[in-house]
Amino acid sequence: MLYIGVDLGTSAVKLLLMNEKGGIEKIVSKEYPLEFPYPGWSQQKPEDWWEQTVAGLKELTAYADRDKIAGISFGGQMHGLVVLDKDDNVIRPAILWNDGRTTKETEYLNNVIGKDKLSQYTANIAFAGFTAPKILWMKEHEPDLFARIDKIMLPKDYIAYKLSGVHCTDVSDASGMLLFDVKNKCWSKEMMEICHVREDQLAQIFESYEVVGNIKADVAKELGFPETVKVIVGAGDNAAAAIGTGTVGNGRCNISLGTSGTIFISSKEFCVDENNALHAFAHADGNYHLMGCMLSAASCNKWWMEDILNTTDYGAEQKDITKLGENNVFFLPYLMGERSPHNNPDARAMFIGMSMDTTRADMTQAILEGVAFGIRDSFEVAKSLGIDIKKTKICGGGAKSPLWKKIIANVLGIEVQVIESEEGPGYGGAILAAVGCGEYASVHEATEKLVKVIDTVEPDKDLTEKYEVKYKQFRNLYPTVKCLI
Repeated sequence: MLYIGVDLGTSAVKLLLMNEKGGIEKIVSKEYPLEFPYPGWSQQKPEDWWEQTVAGLKELTAYADRDKIAGISFGGQMHGLVVLDKDDNVIRPAILWNDGRTTKETEYLNNVIGKDKLSQYTANIAFAGFTAPKILWMKEHEPDLFARIDKIMLPKDYIAYKLSGVHCTDVSDASGMLLFDVKNKCWSKEMMEICHVREDQLAQIFESYEVVGNIKADVAKELGFPETVKVIVGAGDNAAAAIGTGTVGNGRCNISLGTSGTIFISSKEFCVDENNALHAFAHADGNYHLMGCMLSAASCNKWWMEDILNTTDYGAEQKDITKLGENNVFFLPYLMGERSPHNNPDARAMFIGMSMDTTRADMTQAILEGVAFGIRDSFEVAKSLGIDIKKTKICGGGAKSPLWKKIIANVLGIEVQVIESEEGPGYGGAILAAVGCGEYASVHEATEKLVKVIDTVEPDKDLTEKYEVKYKQFRNLYPTVKCLI
């Protein structure tokens, strides 16, 4: 049988076709626009997602035996606000995870409602990228549009709805809305009241591997798929990526170097750190996880390479970087503000420490190291909880760089394991589809059989010590320059 994983990203939708043995048959990517109408704003048209997903599904399966397609599932960008009216029309462009317009609403939730209450209701505090502040922003600034809301969705759930006709979401993605009681896996009545939404406007909740229904007849006809194809609800991109890297069960770790950067720690038990520096979310394996998220990771390198240096030859720019741990240039990776651990949508990026002998390679190196140091900020919070992490998997576009993986291993001082498939959310989505269709009895069984480590990057003792000194310098920079950015 064949299973499809749909990775609905920020710049493109990536579709992956997997066979029952975990082999990847084909991958297709379709891009769509990203809008920045005002500084700090970020939005997209859900209609573009659907159009490109349909086109991608047709291309993905053009030469496959479509009668063997059993299920479709998802990994999707989290937190985005998608709103439909009673006629299923999209009311406004989706406000995305990296949108920073909700500073006022976020401060209201954290300081007036109070962080303690938010943590009690949802296991998390408010961040500008979360969905609840966006709802409050819309109520304040677009009251006429707000009054028309019939359904509230997350990005991947809009695609699932278009495929199945079921208004659904999963526990991992719902965890990032600040409307969800993570510990008890249900909508929070208190948060619904605070955000002026009704439960009937919110989606039906599923575990990530559960079937929500079959593909609609008209969609099946358009795609040439059998009507027996099951739609499995899927997961938020980071939870799906964790499935794709086998980060399930207790105490396992995955680092994702995508547009955003995350450190993801799976747990069988519900857990919250006292300062809510890490997100406490439900996991796609039926358990829980802690996650630190930085808003700009591989996107920092993309910005530097393509927008500033006007090149797409990433490897050529990294080949002259040889003196690791000795760079005097630092980069604060806050191009879109920052989430973990600073929770400041107004934070901005900065190069520090340049001199007349600073080279282009030094600045490129600073970008890579700055992201690694940002990930370590969250790593340190996890360590403070007594979590002992000895190794991590890695995925995302940045994981294709041998140099970046070496920097990560030595900045954190742990093994970095490279897996056979670095497709992250798309592969995780396909695995969830296979579990939902009964190909495997559980997510754990599927990942044990399908996810294979093919290389390990070991930390070097001397280099780790050098980076220890550099990290201590880095972590003093943001508090020092905060008043300037």
